[in-house]
Amino acid sequence: MKIFIPIVSLLAIGYAFSLKYEKPAIKFIESLSDEQWDKAYFDFDIEEREEWDFVPVLTKPRPGIQLSELNNKQEDLLFKLVRSYLSKSGYEKTKQIISLEEVLAEISGDTEYRDPEKYHAAFYGDPRKDDPWSWSFEGHHVSLNFTVVDGKISMTPRFFGANPAIVPSGSRKGERTLKEEEDLGLQLINMMSASKRKKAIFEEEAFPDNVTGVLSKVNPLEPVGVSTREMTEEEIEILDELIHVYLSSMPEKLAEKRRKNIEIEDWDEIHFGWAGETDLGEPHYYRVQGKTFLIEFDNTQNDANHIHTVWRDFDGDFGRDLIKEHYESSDHHDHPHPH
Repeated sequence: MKIFIPIVSLLAIGYAFSLKYEKPAIKFIESLSDEQWDKAYFDFDIEEREEWDFVPVLTKPRPGIQLSELNNKQEDLLFKLVRSYLSKSGYEKTKQIISLEEVLAEISGDTEYRDPEKYHAAFYGDPRKDDPWSWSFEGHHVSLNFTVVDGKISMTPRFFGANPAIVPSGSRKGERTLKEEEDLGLQLINMMSASKRKKAIFEEEAFPDNVTGVLSKVNPLEPVGVSTREMTEEEIEILDELIHVYLSSMPEKLAEKRRKNIEIEDWDEIHFGWAGETDLGEPHYYRVQGKTFLIEFDNTQNDANHIHTVWRDFDGDFGRDLIKEHYESSDHHDHPHPH
């Protein structure tokens, strides 16, 4: 049974965003010095455009320009750019994750490794003159990858993490980042009947991290767990709410468009699979997979107080589907396809 809320016609969505999305990027770019722009800019076709990670920057350096290299006005313009590509809640989640670096610095005493200024912006192509072009914003536990093609937007892969997931002490004690992503997953697995829960739990031990890691391209995994065809109406309502939490980081119209595509293309093929324990504070992992997308959630590290979440589009990560469509329908047949 499909319980998605009816959505108005979305045929035009994705075609008229170009100016809206390019304007804040151009404002930020034009605030940079030539030297700064040289550091932030890369050719669109380089292989590195499809590389991403979520570990701290001192563990793995990132391309682009770092927040610490920007003045206050430039940093403000960059965060306005980030805000324009996310919903209000998605932006607030991003800022909250970055602010956890301060918590980790206080716990560890290492303010160099744990530094909220160690996040990078990189541009692949120039939005003032190029189509397609893309940009990323990345650092510890945040990887946002945006590709703009003919005014259409790809927003994956998208990674959010939280360490600590529940702040253990200090002025922010008890604060939970990525709370809904965790609680709805736990609610869904625990509301199932014993026999259905047994089928949904495809591994007794949770994985130490998301299975797909930081691969640039992800193919569908073997379906595991329970499909939507086997769920009760109440279970489907929670699954729908869980998927919505991940989509809700996107601007509303883009989230609606992606949601509509899931309803049309994925709904009867979605599987929910679980690994590990089914209680908060114990190691657990879940996976939501459809024909076109994959969600992974893992909370095992640091005594199950360290969350990793990711959304992947099998054909659309780094705008691959949009880029393919762009070159097939344009006069750029002699243009080398991006990797």
